[in-house]
Amino acid sequence: MSVVSQVILKADDELRYPSSGELTGIKSFLETGAMRLRIAETLADNEKKIVDEAQKKLFAVHPEYRTAGGNASTTKRYNQCLRDYGWYLRLVTYGVLAGDKSPVESIGLVGVKEMYNSLDVPVTGMIDAIRCLKDAALGVLDREEAQTAGPYFDYITQAMS
Repeated sequence: MSVVSQVILKADDELRYPSSGELTGIKSFLETGAMRLRIAETLADNEKKIVDEAQKKLFAVHPEYRTAGGNASTTKRYNQCLRDYGWYLRLVTYGVLAGDKSPVESIGLVGVKEMYNSLDVPVTGMIDAIRCLKDAALGVLDREEAQTAGPYFDYITQAMS
């Protein structure tokens, strides 16, 4: 849910107008809109590059995942890993666009730890994967954009921990 939606819903629940502090928060949110759009566009336009760099980093750290019996040993499993990278990258863009972590949580984190455990996917490996994805993604952003996007990746790794 966006900052604007949160303010409106809270004020409505309390049968009042938004406070001056809440309006200042909305103003700040709107002023960063162009940057948040740039971040989302840059990440989307560079998805293949980001995913490729992230998977190379992950499999350099965990080469056992690609060996026989590893979690990414078959073509199907490897492609599923790459699909998950793209999915998490999209989740980050949703959070950046909303200016809030709730889309990341509601769309992608509810039950994720349990799902990976049930599939015998090492959660520590997924945390490492998201860190590699973060490094690759932030590498295509400028400093201010990276500071804005970085916490969404951190939120995912914290939820998996």
